[in-house]
Amino acid sequence: MDQDLVEKKKLLIEKLGVFIEKRDNLAPVAARILSYIILTGKTGTTFEDLVTDLCASKSTISTHLNHLLDLKSLNYFTKPGDRKKYYILNRDSIIQNMDKMIQMWKAELDLHLEIKQYKKDMNVILDDESKFEMTFHDDYITYLNVVMESVVILKQKLTETHS
Repeated sequence: MDQDLVEKKKLLIEKLGVFIEKRDNLAPVAARILSYIILTGKTGTTFEDLVTDLCASKSTISTHLNHLLDLKSLNYFTKPGDRKKYYILNRDSIIQNMDKMIQMWKAELDLHLEIKQYKKDMNVILDDESKFEMTFHDDYITYLNVVMESVVILKQKLTETHS
């Protein structure tokens, strides 16, 4: 592989790893494993590749790889005549993450609708100087509806191509 692409991959593994670590509350090595596998693609990666390229011990890679398998973030396959396991991203985990995001946004939407209604009710009794500004809630509610709708459409496309 081109040396520039190797360097880009290393940098992206780290950058994506930090993001996944925070988003999914994963250990740093687990997040880097997931990042590495995402950037390797459908050809999959072996245990040995992870040990070598992530510069981590066999036991560390093994522990975190098993954790990611338990979380169902990864799948593996084997090739005829080859005893190695090739690890790939579990596409269902992407859909599960989308479901979690939609649930979170839905809860946030419900909360903003409740807050907006409260402020609307309060505005009836408040003088003009004290009235709540409602534009933010209107805009944010619109944003949440649009983002949820977009993710639902993306999820449907992923589900269709996965079937």
